[in-house]
Amino acid sequence: MTTHLVWFRTDLRVHDNLALTAACRQPNARVLALYIATPEQWRQHQMAPRQAAFLVSHLNALQQTLAARGIPLLVQTAETFADCVTVIQALCEAHNVSALFYNYQYEINERQRDVAVERALSDVICQGFDDSVLLAPGSVTTGNHEMYKVFTPFKNAFLRRLREDLPECHRAPAMRQSGALSVPNSPVIVDYPQQPFDAERFPADEQSALTRLRDFCQHGLARYDADRDFPAIDGTSRLSPCLTLGVLSPRQCLHRLLKTHPEALNGGTGAVWLSELIWREFYRHLITRYPELCKHKPFIGWTDNVQWKTPDAAFTAWQNGNTGFPIVDAAMRQLNATGWMHNRLRMIVASFLVKDLLIDWREGERYFMSQLIDGDLAANNGGWQWAASTGTDAAPYFRIFNPTTQGEKFDKAGEFIRHWIPELSAVPAASIHTPWQWVEKANIRLDYPHPIVDHKRAREATLAAYDAARKGTRSVVAGG
Repeated sequence: MTTHLVWFRTDLRVHDNLALTAACRQPNARVLALYIATPEQWRQHQMAPRQAAFLVSHLNALQQTLAARGIPLLVQTAETFADCVTVIQALCEAHNVSALFYNYQYEINERQRDVAVERALSDVICQGFDDSVLLAPGSVTTGNHEMYKVFTPFKNAFLRRLREDLPECHRAPAMRQSGALSVPNSPVIVDYPQQPFDAERFPADEQSALTRLRDFCQHGLARYDADRDFPAIDGTSRLSPCLTLGVLSPRQCLHRLLKTHPEALNGGTGAVWLSELIWREFYRHLITRYPELCKHKPFIGWTDNVQWKTPDAAFTAWQNGNTGFPIVDAAMRQLNATGWMHNRLRMIVASFLVKDLLIDWREGERYFMSQLIDGDLAANNGGWQWAASTGTDAAPYFRIFNPTTQGEKFDKAGEFIRHWIPELSAVPAASIHTPWQWVEKANIRLDYPHPIVDHKRAREATLAAYDAARKGTRSVVAGG
């Protein structure tokens, strides 16, 4: 009997899964599914314990969903990506596998792993698919066939492609001829630290994710443009963890969006959320074209000459949400408590770490990965390099967020701040962003620190540091 093996990675779903669809196309083939946990690799990449728990939850749900279709899910462990080769070789030999199906991952270590696997499986047909993107990396280029280095022209070219031909969505595979399987009594166990996550906020199974997507497109998108920048309002989809693990595909997001708001492709309702999906694509295309980005290299080479300060008590204060700047601290406490942070706040706290504390953006990038339930190398790296003015399409280095005015703009009444910093509950709205001034005038004690840095002086020091670095070498590490 012909046996097909589907290797699941960051694509934990049965609907619109290109590798799974292809593996199931031959009706009489036996289909096996495989997931390989790589705990040592996860440790090296600082996977957050909440993300690990989220992953295990979805593996258990996926095992049941596949079993109902007659496909067993085998969960194996290989400490590192290099060890995956031996695991897959042994499975292919034990089950007489004739073809391996998998969806591409674009990070450099993952790509090297896949090359090694294909070389080792000389007698097995290997098929890979561009599943986690709407358009394959390298398919959206300039007139000179080069990768775009600025987002807006990339987005415009991307939208033109979508208007010409939408990527297809595929149904979940039908029941195999062998019939449904019994689900193992014991749950999937992965030897990696795990931390509980909020299943109400973050869908813990594929069907719940699809329901959240549908509800957001039907009811949330009408206010998305107006509400998305204000953290006190639940104005975003909160679907990023599902996209990161592949519980949802970007094609499902696109088709559901256009079903409810077909005008989104032409700038109407939903266009801003679509733009966010394209940002996700942009960063994936970038790490494919410039793999050095996966090694934490800056896109703009001269920025590696910036003389960063050594992480010290100020870095710890930033991590713990004790900087004395309420919007920064509330955001960091949200991250530490939930494993998630509002996107506007990610920009604010990143700017503060790099531009106010002058601490290397890579320290922040690593800390985010260690906490985020939606930690994704491409998006996280892209966001941090944007904030640090080291990447493609980055904010110019002389643009530095003022954390106080950012708080006043996006949480004017301090509703979000009070939720996460109960120490400030008694501070009036007019002083919520400068509580230290209110304390001095009222002559009272407040269990909240004074600012750990003077923003104006810090801004001047950062500009000087970047200017000195810029006058050194102008070589570009990742980009041309």
